Amino acid sequence: MTDRIPTGVPTRPGPKPRVVVPYPRLSPGLRRYLSTESGGATLLLAMSAAALLWANLAGHSYEEFWSTPASMAVGDGSIDLSLHHWINDGAMAIFFLVVGLEVNRELTVGELRSFRAASVPLFGAIGGLAVPIGLFILLNPSGEDFSGWGVPMSTDTAFVVGVLALVGPRCPDQLRVFLLTLAIFDDIGAIALLGIFYSEDVSFTALGISGALVAVLVAMRWVGIWQVTPYLFVGGALWLSVLESGIHPTLAGVVVGLCVPVRHTSRREEVRLRLLFYGRALAEDRDATRSRLAVSAARSAVPTADRLQDGLHPISSYLVVPAFGLANAGIFLSGDAISDAFGSPVTLGVILGLFVGKAVGVMAGAALALQTGLGTLPGRVRYGHVLGGAFLCGIGFTIALFVSELAFADEALRNEAKIGILIGSLVSALAGALILRYFGDRLPLCTPDEEDGPPPLPEGPWRAPA
Repeated sequence: MTDRIPTGVPTRPGPKPRVVVPYPRLSPGLRRYLSTESGGATLLLAMSAAALLWANLAGHSYEEFWSTPASMAVGDGSIDLSLHHWINDGAMAIFFLVVGLEVNRELTVGELRSFRAASVPLFGAIGGLAVPIGLFILLNPSGEDFSGWGVPMSTDTAFVVGVLALVGPRCPDQLRVFLLTLAIFDDIGAIALLGIFYSEDVSFTALGISGALVAVLVAMRWVGIWQVTPYLFVGGALWLSVLESGIHPTLAGVVVGLCVPVRHTSRREEVRLRLLFYGRALAEDRDATRSRLAVSAARSAVPTADRLQDGLHPISSYLVVPAFGLANAGIFLSGDAISDAFGSPVTLGVILGLFVGKAVGVMAGAALALQTGLGTLPGRVRYGHVLGGAFLCGIGFTIALFVSELAFADEALRNEAKIGILIGSLVSALAGALILRYFGDRLPLCTPDEEDGPPPLPEGPWRAPA
């Protein structure tokens, strides 16, 4: 007699607690919403709005709070940073680690494996970096204003995907893949420029240690170490060395994400036999050693990058990025500040860079790749969808705020840049949403590839093939 096949959804691992504490249940729709990128983008927007209210209603308490020093010391060594820098230099390394994991996945097993599939978003990202920088430099060719050229160069992936989920076409999967690929290339370019041009007082000794630690990470991947903890341990040491080197420490997160293994190191049959063996051993005798081995066997069945991203992505989306918005979006919007900003070439350069530069650069780069035959658009994505996505790429909120903190020592210039970021990101989001709404109804992504619908079924009786 064969065993019955289990049906339904299994219960969560572990025994039931002796006392069950009731908790408010979320509706299925709200759970689905919170599990998507749009939920994280909404939380980021809420925290940014809270920062604006805090900065404008509570006087100087906003700046005083985030300037509070917080030190971490072990023996004679210590790290002395303000709360603001712990968020920007420390917690944001987790965000960039998640970005690095996504880049690693796309380069290894995702959309970026094929040059033809990746060339359109690649050229679009290059144009989306170059044109906004050029427009900003055109308006701010010299002086301290010039140092803000990097503010409008990058795209906020969380907001782009969130807006796409809210207002995009009915079947936005192909467009989402295209925009994610473009945003990944955009992030790679922006992070490289950030590390090269926005680093000061470089220590070559610490930089050499950082290079040695990167070599250790590469060797760990080559050897086939699949546990997450060694990568996090070496990554923590890399963050410290990069911090001491003078280069922005968030780059350490990207490097770790690129070095974590993405592929399975074992064949499917080996994984299945390992799971059956250790699972059956635990079922026969439930002791701590067999439990640990069964857990290790289950973890080894999933690639290291998948497990690390599964653990860190919620932390990045629902904790790190909203905290960054709360710590950086507090702009004092007095009448004088707003009037000064509208007359400032920095504010105008940021607005034009995000709203005009991003759209023109992305469309020009994508059109170049398509017209030369180097690439093709995925699925049923059309020029109208790319146009809407190009305007969405002008949402440069997170990274733009991040660069503005590095670019300007003058608080007035930093405030002018942040006002430009808010305006440029808002108008870009509205323009992209309206364009996608218009073309989403006229160029649906879920239609079949054939122009006249699916092919007709053959006539006569159907026979199974020989």
